[in-house]
Amino acid sequence: MAPEPTPILAPPIPGPISPTRDKLRLRFRKDAALRMLSHHDLMRCFERMLRRAVLPVRQSQGFHPKPRLVFALSLPLGVIGCEEVVELELEEILPPEEVCERLKRQAPPGLEILSLRRIGVKTGAQVHSLTYRIAITADRAAEARRRAAEALAASECWTERSRPAPRRVNLRPWIVDVRFCGAAALEMELCLTPAGTARPEEVLDLLGLSDLLEAGAVLERSRLTLKDEG
Repeated sequence: MAPEPTPILAPPIPGPISPTRDKLRLRFRKDAALRMLSHHDLMRCFERMLRRAVLPVRQSQGFHPKPRLVFALSLPLGVIGCEEVVELELEEILPPEEVCERLKRQAPPGLEILSLRRIGVKTGAQVHSLTYRIAITADRAAEARRRAAEALAASECWTERSRPAPRRVNLRPWIVDVRFCGAAALEMELCLTPAGTARPEEVLDLLGLSDLLEAGAVLERSRLTLKDEG
């Protein structure tokens, strides 16, 4: 009697990717010498902080796994970020206060952890508006106020862009407000849409203040407003 053939077993089906156990939203400040750090280098800086803090960060899939770390919006080189936003995913649930303290101990000079809170695992930071601030001198304030009032009352504010291709762009739909903090500084609140946003240097040009950056004034992104935070 012939022996029965050995059954061929199908290869095991890989199990599902483990779901995110926890998701945290962190606000931080980037200033001093660190404002000259590129966005790519900032991501590497956070990756080192996470490793040194020994946090159970969820990794991406593939041959080169990376920490699941998402920034709400990249910060232009040289601009101070006052309340920037980054989200990270953990494979374990830890008290937000503990995670915050671990990261604070590993943060380099120029990077300050401001706050950290738990959010829903399916929640993602979507920027509604961004606010830039720059110092001005008292003798420039009156003319800047006049130009700001004209721009806010207009339906169109055109500028020329050279990149990525030369074209005319109407900035007005993106300008939410231009406000003055006394005679020492002004703030430009700009909305972010699928079509993009206005650049702070373009708004400064509308106000007759484009020379401030050439003279060495430093821009600050004072606030990122997220859609789910109001």
